[in-house]
Amino acid sequence: MDSLVAQLKALAEPTRLRVVVMLARGELTVSELVGILGQSQPRVSRHLKLLTDAGLAERLPEGAYVFYRLTDSGGGRRLAELVNEMVPADDPVIARDVERLERTKAQRAAAAQDYFESVAEDWDRIRKLHLSDGAVEAAMRDLAGAGPFGLMLDVGVATGRMLELFADRVERGIGIDINHSMLNVARANLSEAGLTHCSVRHADVGALPFESDSADLVTVHQVLHYLDDPAMAVSECARVLKPGGRLLVVDFAPHQLEELREEHFHRRLGFSDEEMSEVIERAGLSLSKQVDLHPEEDAGELTLKIWVAAKG
Repeated sequence: MDSLVAQLKALAEPTRLRVVVMLARGELTVSELVGILGQSQPRVSRHLKLLTDAGLAERLPEGAYVFYRLTDSGGGRRLAELVNEMVPADDPVIARDVERLERTKAQRAAAAQDYFESVAEDWDRIRKLHLSDGAVEAAMRDLAGAGPFGLMLDVGVATGRMLELFADRVERGIGIDINHSMLNVARANLSEAGLTHCSVRHADVGALPFESDSADLVTVHQVLHYLDDPAMAVSECARVLKPGGRLLVVDFAPHQLEELREEHFHRRLGFSDEEMSEVIERAGLSLSKQVDLHPEEDAGELTLKIWVAAKG
């Protein structure tokens, strides 16, 4: 009762109501909200603190930035979403805020696109070495199962494609990455796709910011070959996986393309079934299936593998 009263009091102020309506449309920084609301940073920060204290919003530090979004837990999110639905879309103040929000998102998307274009050439060169993305994604959807999944975690979110791929099967999708620029790319893509139930978070795979036994599905798509300690990453994924949950690991089979190590910073040149099986079992999971996806004829040199593990 007390928490509900506190949330209702927090919402009973025009600026905080506007903030909630904006956060219902995606994550925003303090500076972005300052531009949208046309108010000073101290004033906006104070409103955000009150919303956070009331359990309606949450604060997500990311390097030099701090993002805010509607909370994931408790009844605060449901209340905030209900209030957002009740606010008249033709309200002149809200309409102006939404217009500014769209400009802010467009600027963010442009910056993300600039970064992605700077690395796209390397990505495209690697893609030409293996099976098409469409074939890999179709196999992943088949191996994951129909769901629905309450919480999906994508480790190494990159462009956000895995969250988009499973968006129709998850209630909540969260991608994590250590690269701030890639997080902005993913944010822009998820926003453009209208996937408000999916978001990203800055974190290291070695210390996932989630409780144990909390995720129904965890995906690790072409990430392990960059890591110093792939086994540690799999163990951390196993920790956050619920009993009965599934882990999908996609990576290369062993190969001899040293250029990937020298030019693209791959620390490992693929993984054998024996090694991955041992890593998965040491993490306390059971390997339920492994699939080889061979490159199309004359189209590449790398075999992709998908390992599916379950938590008993």
